[in-house]
Amino acid sequence: MADAKVIPFDDDRSRGGAGGAGGAAQRPARRRGAGSRRHGAGTAAMGDVQPLPGRTPVGDDAPVPRESREPRAEHDGGAAASGAAPGTESGAGDEAGGLEQRVASGLAFLRRRLTGDYAVDDFGYDEELTDQVLMSLLRPMYEKYFRVEVKGIENIPSEGGALIVANHSGTLPLDGLMMQVAVHDNHPADRHLRLLAADLVFMLPVVNELARKLGHTLACAEDAARLLEQGELVGVMPEGFKGLGKPFADRYKLQRFGRGGFVSTALRARTPIIPCSIVGAEEIYPMIGNARTVARLLGFPYFPLTPTFPWLGPLGAIPLPTKWTIQFGEPIHTESYPPEAAEDPMLMFNLTDQVREQIQHTLYKLLVQRRSVFF
Repeated sequence: MADAKVIPFDDDRSRGGAGGAGGAAQRPARRRGAGSRRHGAGTAAMGDVQPLPGRTPVGDDAPVPRESREPRAEHDGGAAASGAAPGTESGAGDEAGGLEQRVASGLAFLRRRLTGDYAVDDFGYDEELTDQVLMSLLRPMYEKYFRVEVKGIENIPSEGGALIVANHSGTLPLDGLMMQVAVHDNHPADRHLRLLAADLVFMLPVVNELARKLGHTLACAEDAARLLEQGELVGVMPEGFKGLGKPFADRYKLQRFGRGGFVSTALRARTPIIPCSIVGAEEIYPMIGNARTVARLLGFPYFPLTPTFPWLGPLGAIPLPTKWTIQFGEPIHTESYPPEAAEDPMLMFNLTDQVREQIQHTLYKLLVQRRSVFF
């Protein structure tokens, strides 16, 4: 494998052949992104995604609408309203009807998958697969294993583009995935978060395809700008591998945020910047060493040594069940700045520092409030 590298987010260059992923198949309530396409029975395989520009959209069909989630069961009010006590034939009939509906929905989903009658957008994002399968696979880890507590979800706008900027840690990028589930499951407008990822993600087999289906795209200014213009929520972790692979001794100390490329992109798109602080990810794989020689041989930015990996083999790759908190801070608005502000290096430096300091301050605040790493 070629040496992994982080695509500088502030480098306004074309994508080339890196093969990103992302760009939402929009829900009707939101502005529909250009170039969504539907797979037909005789079309290419699921992973065939044309590169952006020059990626050429295939077809203009609207995406398959998102299947509505099952409503939460009401406690006793629903039974009382129907005139039937819990456990009566009416309740059993409702349960049977709900089961039949879920089975029918599942069979319809499988039929669409087998016949190719589903939509992906120009980036390869598959909204239906994300909602019905991928989020369902991530949700037990989010709810039961890491027991994520979400704060400040009201700071994310209900519509329009916004750039969520978060700290990055944990040796493996599980924090980005948990942040996606947090937005997906808690935002009242059912919004999706589109993450910007390093090119290493799109060089790994299987991981590449899953990242595309989840809506991830290459971390370059061009793709971020296009997503923001389409009214998407875009997530970026400016620390990159510097934050993800930092030693355990430096936990919760933010690394360098780059040269402010994410600020420049937000200023050009005139979208708010939302700082996000994640506590709990630092301890899932305590990185006590780095086997640099092995990392170079494998083409990785680092090869972690933890108290359990690689000493325990595959068991050492199981993350520790820490308790997480994800807090979305108050947005930093960019609408009032003139168009030429994106070219002002001093302004970009100041806004970058403001975002970084807000995330760091919130991390310290959450750590003070935390009573236990695991409980």
